[in-house]
Amino acid sequence: MSLSKPHAFRSTRRGGFSLVELIAVIVILSMLAGLVAFKTRSYLITSKQNGAKVEIRKICEALETFYATEDRYPTSEEGLEILASGSERMPEGILDKVPLDPWRHAYQYNQPGSSGPYDVICLGGDGREGGTAADQDFSNHDVETANR
Repeated sequence: MSLSKPHAFRSTRRGGFSLVELIAVIVILSMLAGLVAFKTRSYLITSKQNGAKVEIRKICEALETFYATEDRYPTSEEGLEILASGSERMPEGILDKVPLDPWRHAYQYNQPGSSGPYDVICLGGDGREGGTAADQDFSNHDVETANR
C-alpha cells in the first residue's frame, strides 16, 4: 500500500523567464540600439555635409547669375540677402529665400574672397570657424576643388 499522494509532488511553478534572463535580453537589446544609433549618426553627419556642399554650389550659381546681370558681385554688406530680393533687372530675385545651412545657421559671404572674387562659407555643426567631423567648415573653394 502506497501512502504517497501523486498530486502532492507536482510543481506549482509557472513557466516563464527569470529576472536574470530578462535583464540579459534588455542589456543585449540596449547594446544593439547603441550600435545602430552610432552608425546612423555618421550617416546623418555625412548627409548634412553633402547637403551644405550642394547648397553652396547653388549659391555660387546665383552669384554668377547676379554678376552676369549686374556686372558685379554683391558686396559683403549686401550679403546673400540681395539674391533673394528683387531688382529692376530681376524683379523676383534669383533665389526664393536666403538659404540656411543644414544646421540652421546662415552661410557666411565675403567679397572679396580669400582666393577669388567671393567666399561662401558653411561653418559646420557648431556654427563657429574651424572644427573637425560634424563641425568641419566648407567653402565654395572646397566644393570647386572636389569637382575637379
